[in-house]
Amino acid sequence: MANDPGEPGRPTHAVENQPPPLPEVNLFESDRVLKDAVVSEGGGWAAARLADFGALVGSERVQELGRLANRHAPELRTHDRFGHRVDEVEFHPAWHELMALGRAAEIHALPWRRPEPGSQVARAALAFLMNQAESGVCCPFAMTFAAIASLREAPALAAEWEPALTAAGYDPRGLPLSAKAAASLGMAMTEKQGGSDVRANTTRAVSCDGGYRLTGHKWFCSAPMSDGFLTLAQAEDGLSCFLVPRWLEDGARNTFLIQRLKDKLGNRSNASAEIEYRDTWARLVGEPGRGVAVILKMVQLTRLDVSICSAALMRRALIEALHHAAHRRAFQKTLIDQPLMENQLADLALESEAATRLVLRLARALDRAAGDEGERAFARIATPVAKYWLAKRAPGVVFEAMEVLGGNAYVEESVLPRLYREAPVSAIWEGCGNVICLDVL
Repeated sequence: MANDPGEPGRPTHAVENQPPPLPEVNLFESDRVLKDAVVSEGGGWAAARLADFGALVGSERVQELGRLANRHAPELRTHDRFGHRVDEVEFHPAWHELMALGRAAEIHALPWRRPEPGSQVARAALAFLMNQAESGVCCPFAMTFAAIASLREAPALAAEWEPALTAAGYDPRGLPLSAKAAASLGMAMTEKQGGSDVRANTTRAVSCDGGYRLTGHKWFCSAPMSDGFLTLAQAEDGLSCFLVPRWLEDGARNTFLIQRLKDKLGNRSNASAEIEYRDTWARLVGEPGRGVAVILKMVQLTRLDVSICSAALMRRALIEALHHAAHRRAFQKTLIDQPLMENQLADLALESEAATRLVLRLARALDRAAGDEGERAFARIATPVAKYWLAKRAPGVVFEAMEVLGGNAYVEESVLPRLYREAPVSAIWEGCGNVICLDVL
């Protein structure tokens, strides 16, 4: 790119030695490590599909959608203009467009829709690519995908919900499930007095009306505009898992009161909320008193997605660092040719490659777990270990990439501040470090 000569008559405003804007890039075809890992782990049949999606999410348009979705955070509407309680979250159009793109790619459902060898690997690669455009939308994709594992503990519920949950379309309308073309599931587990200690939950469930009535307060509810939520509550037989629909089949709103949206450090495009149940109708998932065991089926899969997010953030930061270093000159050389910078970029590349290969290896273990006891055991232990390790590494990797760019990386016009704010959430969601250690033990 030619240097900008600046404004006529004002030569001090000439723009020199600045890298050009990052061009559109196919995030799959340009990533040799990802391509190799997809093939070696059994997902090679999806290469053409991944290449198409890589070109889409690497396009200027989709990258701009990610910026806009974070720039214009979701807003809570508790009441309509007539005073009726509505408990709705409004999102920028960019959010909805990204959600539609991800659903069309089946990030939320590919292994359930196409349960064949390599489908978990292909789906993990799709999520890896999507996270490089915007991580916020990957939260509802991950929860919808993972929740099906828990729902299948209640076959009747699974038969009712799975067709809409796995549909490739996107339907954000607030309607009963029977009127929806597509649906999503969220999660509401933790409470203010317990956090990760979910056995300390105080939300109560009382059996009635062929289901249960829940009363309690949840400190964190992810994706509060989902069509339903897996949640934990104390029933007569102990802590149990329930499905709370936002709408009842008679067309009435279920009592699902959004108290406030969390003003988060990162993950700004995605809404997280405090919610309250007041005699809220719910249905039991799995056996009474086995709520933790049931919902851990979901948590195991969401931990994989947290790991994928960390790996994707590392890769996206590396792309920014490499592009800058290839075009910026300092001390008579291009940065990428300076020995110390070579070392720094090599370290970043090694971290990124290791993270990418680890999450694809985990996806392979899930593909084979049903028929291979060794792979099943590996997935059970390696998933929380990977979640712990990659979540610890991601903030440091993004920070190192910011150092490559220098001051430009500390300005919001760069994508790196968004990546840096996003990185710590992986260490917090789905269990902080000590909880993960206990889980492995």
